[in-house]
Amino acid sequence: MIQTVHKVMIIEDDVGISSLLASQGISMNLDVNCANCVKDAMDHLKNYEPDLVLLDLGLPDADGKTFIKTFRLKSDNPILVISSRTQESEKVDALNAGADDYLTKPFGLNELKARINALLRRHQTINNAANLMKLGDIEVDWARRIITKKGDPVNLSPIEFEILNILATSRGKVVTHRNLLAKVWGGAHTDDHHYLRIYMGHLRKKLEHDPTQPQYLLTVAGVGYRLEV
Repeated sequence: MIQTVHKVMIIEDDVGISSLLASQGISMNLDVNCANCVKDAMDHLKNYEPDLVLLDLGLPDADGKTFIKTFRLKSDNPILVISSRTQESEKVDALNAGADDYLTKPFGLNELKARINALLRRHQTINNAANLMKLGDIEVDWARRIITKKGDPVNLSPIEFEILNILATSRGKVVTHRNLLAKVWGGAHTDDHHYLRIYMGHLRKKLEHDPTQPQYLLTVAGVGYRLEV
């Protein structure tokens, strides 16, 4: 089994502490990226998507909470604040800004490792849940493109899978005929409703218990389709 290498960004202006954190990350087989200020970190994020951020608050160009708020606009991945600020108000402000955990300097390496592992486990669990969808006895593994019904494999064509994926992205909401047609076949086919009728019929035969009385792949007359979960 191939093991995923987690990416960790360290944002710390103290060279000694940054090196210590980097060494610990490398010893844990993590992919480490270091920045020494908020601007540097934001530049790195253009080409680097960390699974975890280790963040100091006292940075030379801005307070670390500024980074937290900006990062939260782009990602829900965990942030561990590592700071010498011990006041309860600082911890509360950092957590309210979007941090997931707070570790006070000086810290022990065993505690650091335990907190990193806990945050990465939580992150992986959330990602795994996002990659799975269940509709009664139907299970869809988006990452592996595997669909089962009562444990038996269901084979979907690429177009059928794409339609299901689009409906699942807006699950519970109506996706219009034009929107579906444009995303699957392109803008030149937004009036070709018969394409959808054919493929929705195929999907219902493969996924619904009674294709004539669908539970999940619902028609919204004159508008489009909705995936009911």
